[in-house]
Amino acid sequence: MDPFEAIDNRLFVLILQHPRERKEPLSTAPLACALLARSLLEVGLSWPGLPKILGRPVEARRWGVLYLGSARPSRMGVAEEIILLDRRGKRAAGRQTLEKLEGIVVLDGSWQEAKALWWRNPWLLKLNRIVLNPALPARYGRLRREGRREALSTLEAIAFALKRLDRAPFCEERLLAALESLIAEAAPSSHRVKR
Repeated sequence: MDPFEAIDNRLFVLILQHPRERKEPLSTAPLACALLARSLLEVGLSWPGLPKILGRPVEARRWGVLYLGSARPSRMGVAEEIILLDRRGKRAAGRQTLEKLEGIVVLDGSWQEAKALWWRNPWLLKLNRIVLNPALPARYGRLRREGRREALSTLEAIAFALKRLDRAPFCEERLLAALESLIAEAAPSSHRVKR
């Protein structure tokens, strides 16, 4: 397997990156887009909507947004790795909904930056909310602290979601191997970054 060959993901991955995150040396969004055949990275604070970004009509019900917000799997008493919330933030029975997704939106930035992106783009409220419930904490460890246990780096969140929703062969392994390389390069010269 060619490590530089793009991963043939079925689900389209749209990454909305806060402008400040673009300057972060440990930003994983560009790496994720370089590795995924169907992906797009947009930098900014607000966009008029999903159809404008993608340049084509889309059905909001066929898209999900990776969501941290107020949803906390530990408080929900849920063991599933992927939790679907409806547009009102209530837990939804949704394996069929998840299987019919066309794409996912990922907000890239620090905890505060991601919240700013969420609130500046009200069209995100029309999408299905996907809450990740990983068993392990973020791999960034001491390099970039995450606000909550279930908070992952952008690349980790995409790998986690695609493994469970897309089933692209070797997707998670290749994405996480790229993350491990990034961490290994940064570890000797980095100090803990407060987020």
